Amino acid sequence: MTNRSLRVLVVSHGHPSFSLGGGEIASYNLHKGLNRIGDAESRFLARVGHPVVRHGGTALLSLRQKHGEILYHADEYDHFLLSNHNTDEIERDFLRVVRELKPDVVHFHHFIGLGLECLYAVRRALPEVVIVVTFHEFLSICHHHGQMVKTGSTKLCHRSSPADCNACFPEISPARFLRREYFVRSLLQVADHFVSPSQFLVDRYVDWGLPAEKFTVIENGLDISAPVEPRPLPDAKGRRARFAYFGQITAFKGVDVLLDAVARIPESVWGDDAQLMIFGGNLERQPSAFQEKIKALVERAGTRVRFYGAYQNSEMPRLMKSIDWTIIPSIWWENSPIVIQESFFHGRPLICSNVGGMAEKITDGVDGLHFRVGSSEDLIDRMVEALTDATLWDRLRAGIRRPIDIDECASVHRDLYRDLASHRAEIDPAAIRTA
Repeated sequence: MTNRSLRVLVVSHGHPSFSLGGGEIASYNLHKGLNRIGDAESRFLARVGHPVVRHGGTALLSLRQKHGEILYHADEYDHFLLSNHNTDEIERDFLRVVRELKPDVVHFHHFIGLGLECLYAVRRALPEVVIVVTFHEFLSICHHHGQMVKTGSTKLCHRSSPADCNACFPEISPARFLRREYFVRSLLQVADHFVSPSQFLVDRYVDWGLPAEKFTVIENGLDISAPVEPRPLPDAKGRRARFAYFGQITAFKGVDVLLDAVARIPESVWGDDAQLMIFGGNLERQPSAFQEKIKALVERAGTRVRFYGAYQNSEMPRLMKSIDWTIIPSIWWENSPIVIQESFFHGRPLICSNVGGMAEKITDGVDGLHFRVGSSEDLIDRMVEALTDATLWDRLRAGIRRPIDIDECASVHRDLYRDLASHRAEIDPAAIRTA
């Protein structure tokens, strides 16, 4: 490859204009960062579906106000096989974009809704292109929303197998799960390289059968201009007593564990100044039994808890001004919740479950506190510690390391792309392209 700018196509399962999940934000930040750092030129293709309306007979749409951003409409998706049934539109419309852009690198930041066939189509259409895939959870391994939590319980799944998966989904035979595993893994193997924001997730995928040498850990970059100051305390005796939860309110996120803990902290410790602030939504979309459980816990916690509803990512600096601690009580492994980086950027220590990417990124006693996953009692102990140790917040805040921004993240990716392209050229001289 010559020294000209790299041409990169970042492919995402959603656009932040329509969906504000962590994967969408991470992929879009990478796209922006690549275009800012020089030596790279990025285009962004994002999948959309219902209720976004198609434009006539093509799956392609455009954001007129956005240069180099393309929408690809796809609704015929098989959630079990991670497959797109509409291979005709992949051949006609998806590959049309790929062929016209002639990228050096196609980086899939997800394939939900798009289908794994898109990887194979790119490899067949442009054999010389470098294909990179970023994993955000365990969806390729686990049919249970990629959570690796047993169905009907909160028991964590440590390793998948066709027999174990059949125990979670009795209506699906072990043979079908085995075929799923072979199908998904075979299509993933057309990629040149995999990226993960956490080593924990890498270890799970290697255990599942992907080669360790094809993985690189790169944290997602933040697009925030400046940190906010610590929350002003009313007087010298004021406590760091404002706790916050950010995220969706689902059974996997452990909000019920958090509410139960807050309700049971002794009044002599909680006092009049402590508050749990919940920023998040989607409770109305959860099963009715879970909704009723949350409502009962909120009633028991009373005025200790305040709900602020859903929020936009751009609001985070303002919200951080009013809190002292961030709590991540998830009962699943998590990978790299963006709220960890955001909290660290603004100098807010975290209290988290002691599993997965959370425990990897938050060091107990250094920049945050761990509690036993799913245990309200252990969370109570950590919150009491936060409320009664007047020096703890400052000590943990001093231990926080600044997370990388989108420019640093893009630079690391750019260097990886060039290394992969050079290696590909070494083993296949036909992969060398001129500008």
